[in-house]
Amino acid sequence: MSVLVIDAGTTGVTALVVGPDTHVQSRGYREFPQHFPQRGWVEHHPDEIWTATLEAAREALDAAPSTPLCIGITNQRETVVLWDRETLGSARPAIVWQDRRTAGLCEQLRQDGHEPTVRRTTGLRLDPYFSATKLAWIATNEPHIWAGVAAGRTAIGTVDSYLIARMSRGLHHVTDASNASRTLLFDIHRGAWSAELCALFGVPIDALPSVVASYGDLAHTDPTCFLGLDLPITGIAGDQQAALFGQCAVNVGDAKCTYGTGSFVLVNTGADAVDSRTGLLTTVAYGRPDGSLVYALEGSVFVTGAAIQWLRDGLGIIEAAAEVNGLAASVPDAGGVVFVPALTGLGAPDWDPSARGAVVGITRGTTAAHLARATLDAIAFQVRDVVDLMSAEASVSLPALAVDGGAAASDLLCQIQADQLGVPVLRPDVIETTGLGAAFLAGLGAGLWTSTDELAATRRIERAFQPGPRDEGAHRLWRAAVERAKGWALEG
Repeated sequence: MSVLVIDAGTTGVTALVVGPDTHVQSRGYREFPQHFPQRGWVEHHPDEIWTATLEAAREALDAAPSTPLCIGITNQRETVVLWDRETLGSARPAIVWQDRRTAGLCEQLRQDGHEPTVRRTTGLRLDPYFSATKLAWIATNEPHIWAGVAAGRTAIGTVDSYLIARMSRGLHHVTDASNASRTLLFDIHRGAWSAELCALFGVPIDALPSVVASYGDLAHTDPTCFLGLDLPITGIAGDQQAALFGQCAVNVGDAKCTYGTGSFVLVNTGADAVDSRTGLLTTVAYGRPDGSLVYALEGSVFVTGAAIQWLRDGLGIIEAAAEVNGLAASVPDAGGVVFVPALTGLGAPDWDPSARGAVVGITRGTTAAHLARATLDAIAFQVRDVVDLMSAEASVSLPALAVDGGAAASDLLCQIQADQLGVPVLRPDVIETTGLGAAFLAGLGAGLWTSTDELAATRRIERAFQPGPRDEGAHRLWRAAVERAKGWALEG
């Protein structure tokens, strides 16, 4: 028995087959294109995500020892997809979570006094990051598309909802509470869509998916649509919540950091939806089959792994992302260079959509190695800023930080992170914990595992990075550079 996991990320889809011993039996991966139609806009073509899903899943299944028992899905959050309920064709490109086109709308809503209600109801803030303002933008700027939504022909959802619709031949239009809690439309205290916020953003509730638990009997695939598989979908979670679950962070105070396209620090707060007033987000970690919710406090950093991709694709100073570790390690420090990777604005704790990337401190002696080192420093500094805020606001004192995601493979980054936090950084033997968390949820939902305690017993730490001296001077330079990057998009 095993679980097929679909991990639909921001730049590609990973498929895993995970066995009952929680080991990954096989995997597949396909990238899909990123589209940037205007400055600050980021879009995906849903059909390209679907094609990547089919190809990655086929690759994983072909190498698997047996047919899986069930399916788990995890996905990039906040990205909005519209599709025809009958044909399942995409009404327009998906607007990605990184997209900044609604910054002006967010500011107007803030000036109109709506942010306290939004924050109180959803645990979030008014920022282009989240889904609802993207939908409001479509309604205003593409009325011909929105007419289908108003008439009930066009469905709205996040990437998980879209994939489930495609996998089930349109029979299921669902999402889980962890994804719903990222839309600005979901009342995290009631566990239901908010009629007040749907009215504020002009989104018909009937166009939204039904909210289901994060594990259990949630949906079912149609074999004519999904690789001949007739399987239950028994686990759904947004990628960061799935990673928290994959680290077995199921107790209050457990925390993790995922280094993906961005970096996301989450700490489990149990049944308590901690109210943040200084830049953190209150979010649903997962929903239980009995309807109860588990919450988390989150710090969202928009660009970390994407900064490494920019070194590769934008500057060409490395040929593969993994090369950044060796290049950065070839110098003892960044040589006074500071890189603020605000390529799509700043998330926590600064929350400035008008910030833009900045590199300061360049001299004639600056090399590609110094920029690579400054990139790893920036990742660690951003995470430190979030953890410091958690400690100050929620009295969260982390005894250690569990890490995962692609950049967690960098020994140098993990060591810099441990030094900056002053606590051990724990790297598991499987750093694909986003997919692993989706497998855990699906396996629980299908009865493959009986409890979180059983799953926790399987967790294996590959290496613990012990903290060394903290470079406070480098962090002060970082904060000074962040201030220079703020508001840059408004300067012209």
